[in-house]
Amino acid sequence: MVVSQITGRIVPKMSEIAFPNPRDHHFSEWVLFGDYYYNARDIVGFGGEMTVENLRAAYSRGIFPWHIEGLPLPWFCPEKRAILEFEDLRVPRSLRREYKKTTFEYTIDRAFDAVVGECSSAPRGDGGGTWITDDFKQAYSEFHRAGRAHSVEVWDGAELVGGLYGVDAGGVFCGESMFYKRSNASKFALLHLIEHLRSRGATWIDIQVMTPHFNALGATEIPRNVFLDRLEAAQRSGLKLFD
Repeated sequence: MVVSQITGRIVPKMSEIAFPNPRDHHFSEWVLFGDYYYNARDIVGFGGEMTVENLRAAYSRGIFPWHIEGLPLPWFCPEKRAILEFEDLRVPRSLRREYKKTTFEYTIDRAFDAVVGECSSAPRGDGGGTWITDDFKQAYSEFHRAGRAHSVEVWDGAELVGGLYGVDAGGVFCGESMFYKRSNASKFALLHLIEHLRSRGATWIDIQVMTPHFNALGATEIPRNVFLDRLEAAQRSGLKLFD
């Protein structure tokens, strides 16, 4: 059993989570677990399992899980949401030239589990541990088999040298993580993804939280409700991003 701070009651571990509507949810500034208070300004609740059904329900509402050591699983819907509009994409001329002449091969959904595994072991800039735990790997692998999580792979011959993965929230790709083993390989994966999504009619991706890397590429932050408006509009459009 787990205590779900989303519903305020004890629920079986595999139960469906009743996610709140982030538009009218009361976001607590702080939450007490044990002897410590934790900042909960962007969190809609804690606890529950990452089943396919719960992940589908969460992403459809603009919510995503993020592991924090010592806490029941937090589910986030940030007050400031980072997105990348394709028309605002800034690609340095040198990078674009290298992308056009590279001999790397690009695929989609050929090696999802391998991409997630590489992302989980990629070093972080802050020196901290990965948020992609074994539970996350298993959950997103199942989500991938259900047709909702997808990967882009970059290959140098038979070697996987870069990639990224994320979730189709219903017409919007929500980026989760990326990695590289060759210079610019993760950026090339992103450029290939954007080309693919553009061919399907998409005009932007959700990157969840801003990073210096995406800021340099032209990403912006928008208020939570504006993001939810755009997510719902994309879902109504019926875009099919992946086969």
